[in-house]
Amino acid sequence: MKTLAMILAGGRGSRLDILSLGRAKPSVPFAGKFRIIDFVLSNCSNSGIYDIGILTQYLPLSLNEHIGLGQAWDFDRKNTGVTLLQPCEGHSSDQWYTGTADAILQNISYIKRKNPDNVLILSGDHIYKMDYRPLIQQHIEKGADVTVCAQEVEWSEASRFGILTDDENGRIVEFAEKPAEPKSNLASMGIYVFKTDVLINTLQHLKKVGLDFGSDVIPHLIENGHVYSYRFRDYWKDVGTYESYLEANLELTTTVDKIQLDMYDKDWVIHTKSEEKPTAKFGSKAQVCQSLISNGSIIAGSVTKCVVSPGVHIHPNAIVRNSIIMNDTIIEEGCVIDGAIIDKNCVIGKGSIIGRGSNVCPNQEKPKVLSSGLNVIGKGVHIPEGTIIERNVRIFPHVAETDFSDKIIACGSTVYPAKEA
Repeated sequence: MKTLAMILAGGRGSRLDILSLGRAKPSVPFAGKFRIIDFVLSNCSNSGIYDIGILTQYLPLSLNEHIGLGQAWDFDRKNTGVTLLQPCEGHSSDQWYTGTADAILQNISYIKRKNPDNVLILSGDHIYKMDYRPLIQQHIEKGADVTVCAQEVEWSEASRFGILTDDENGRIVEFAEKPAEPKSNLASMGIYVFKTDVLINTLQHLKKVGLDFGSDVIPHLIENGHVYSYRFRDYWKDVGTYESYLEANLELTTTVDKIQLDMYDKDWVIHTKSEEKPTAKFGSKAQVCQSLISNGSIIAGSVTKCVVSPGVHIHPNAIVRNSIIMNDTIIEEGCVIDGAIIDKNCVIGKGSIIGRGSNVCPNQEKPKVLSSGLNVIGKGVHIPEGTIIERNVRIFPHVAETDFSDKIIACGSTVYPAKEA
């Protein structure tokens, strides 16, 4: 039976704040050389699903350039392939996507043209490895109208998810989207398999602004159809906050036999569009411990429990700990960096300290977004020599040396480019 995958990849990722200002959340770098969306694309390829529709919306350029024709994932085939689907005039509602299900509804003509037996709905912004074939097989065997992939989560986290209750046969009898008082800790992963005719008919029947799978489609089908759960028990993580993003990256630096997400599995390779850079180089006094170092990097300082993307240069006597350093960033001599996420093409001036003192106050502008002691530095920032940055500081992209009015950036501050101040 033919399966078409539809990947929802248009989200802004507002909780990733500065990291998503110039890119959609699925395009955010992960694990050094990868992007978040590489995981779902690789899952499709490794599962033998090569017909892919990717629904983009928010700042799609970076994502479009990364995916291209899909060669990195073996999608550039004669009768299948990857199609980037953006909202445009000619769609039924002539407007931007207003909900997860609305995005699919606006591309019903694409689904009809492909004429699959089943449609696999996926999110482009989760980190996990999954073979979709057993999920699809169970869906077919049970004669389900829709199958919802689910995983047990911590009770303390359950209110963040769509929560479902199923019976002894796996049929879902109740579903609540982000309930204040959850009755279960079985959470929807935002992965659905639909019979194509059920999907089309349901979306057209429920058509409205903001149409959403969790709030509208799944509850409707529980009442009017056959909805089953599929339990997924392996690693799965939503990296939608600074803290979860840093944690998921740094988990990959632990001892190999303790890593939950095995990036070295030869039977389930995570593919990406790689940059052509030389092998990483280490200086005579470099010290690297428990870290991921990508191609093209030159390490002459000390790096501990870090994820370093391609092309990064860490100069002598620099110390970097518990941090993510993205592509082509330069950390000059004598810097000390502790607990930071530094985006691409930054320059950290000689002798600067990023992460000084204890975590005494959340970010003043975004206390719910940044309060754990991290510092976040946007793309293309140039920090002057000798600058001291305390904790929970946000620095917007493209802040220049001249935009810093003080050598000490106090805990909880936000720094803007001069033109945006």
